[in-house]
Amino acid sequence: VSWLAPLPRALRLVAVGLLGLALFNFPLLAVFDGDAVVAGVPALWAYLFGAWALVIALLAWIARSR
Repeated sequence: VSWLAPLPRALRLVAVGLLGLALFNFPLLAVFDGDAVVAGVPALWAYLFGAWALVIALLAWIARSR
């Protein structure tokens, strides 16, 4: 995501926070609610842990960038 690099760190952290808010809000959660299974795990739980890991990875990337 090279276009984010010139932005100040605080602005990038706010952007990741807003992304997390969107990922864990109702419309996207409703998409994964149901009987679908991904690798033996309900799709909703797989989505929640995947989105959580993505937000943490982005925060770590921002925190380590100079």
